[in-house]
Amino acid sequence: MILDMGMAKIDIVKVDSKEKMNDFVHLPYSIYKDCAQYVPDLESDIRNLFNPRKNPAFEFSDLQPFVAYRVGDGASSSVPVGRVVGIINRKANDRWKTRNVRFSLLEFIDDAEVSSALLDAVAEWGKSFGMDTIEGPLGITDFDKEGMLVEDFHLTGTMNTIYNPEYYPRHMEALGFKKEVDWLQIRIEIPQEVPARYARTAQYVREQMGLKVIKLTNEDIWQRGYGKKAFNLLNEAYKPIFGFSSLSEKQVDNFMERYLRLIDKQLIPVVVNDKEEVVGVAITMGCLSRAMQKANGRLWPTGWWHLLRALRWKREDSAEMLLIAVHPDYQGMGVNALFFDDLIPIYNKYGFRWAETGPQLEDNVRELSQWKPLKPEYVKRRRCYKKEVES
Repeated sequence: MILDMGMAKIDIVKVDSKEKMNDFVHLPYSIYKDCAQYVPDLESDIRNLFNPRKNPAFEFSDLQPFVAYRVGDGASSSVPVGRVVGIINRKANDRWKTRNVRFSLLEFIDDAEVSSALLDAVAEWGKSFGMDTIEGPLGITDFDKEGMLVEDFHLTGTMNTIYNPEYYPRHMEALGFKKEVDWLQIRIEIPQEVPARYARTAQYVREQMGLKVIKLTNEDIWQRGYGKKAFNLLNEAYKPIFGFSSLSEKQVDNFMERYLRLIDKQLIPVVVNDKEEVVGVAITMGCLSRAMQKANGRLWPTGWWHLLRALRWKREDSAEMLLIAVHPDYQGMGVNALFFDDLIPIYNKYGFRWAETGPQLEDNVRELSQWKPLKPEYVKRRRCYKKEVES
């Protein structure tokens, strides 16, 4: 696809070579060159996303990355000015009875021709598969980065969420995209003591319901099967949530290998009942934003050291509460109090002064209300947009 812009042209091309993939991966460095809030992805993670041998989601998904180049206008060669990936998650479309093509990893300069051309390319690609709606930013699964930042651009991003310039939402609205859902993140100061409401509820749940918190060892996770039990719980608990599609066994194995060997197990409380069944899990970790910025997208030669140092020895002053999941049979019964009763003393021991959750749907009242005893601050509103694909 080539758009004429007078002396310059915008050329949208499919990524089908090593050189184009390099342009796709490296483009954010130019857009966020002077942005102190941006936290880069690891380049290896982006490349592995498009490698069927590394990404088991190819079993039920189609992916197509695009790069926008500016050509002409006196330039001796084409210059990358935007990127996007189109995703068709067949499992999600079957689950929700939709024909949606998702867009993800969207980046572009402040030029309406570029943003329009990129999203049109995804829409046209999706239409060739019979899709009738384009939506995003969404990843393949609910555990990928999702939601365009529409507020609080002054706050530093995290390794697990999207950061984008302030002009992105303006482009989306000008292109006719409408809000589908919004997410909010919760920021809390870590109290010195467990709030009385949590402490009382936790004691009741332990004594009257026979629930308890355990901390998993590597042997528990891999040899005794608790890792897969936890992810099976996530599949069950997240089933009703917007856009969710269950993780396959291969995806579970992939997530376990990528994350569970690294995260401090003291920061992952697991709740079991008197039959040793997993009924709740909270996955949290120390913040890695500064370490990721120092690594600048690369593990080698020194990026691994910054990450390991932040994980094990010189922690940042905040924690990331990535997700909390409770089995549907136990929701609303005080299980969350067990997580807070366990984590708050550990956070204080580790020197964490505040914590931030992952994105939570703004209409999920039950989930948002659990934070009230901690005097939450609602920050970083994120939005999923949608638009009908023109026939």
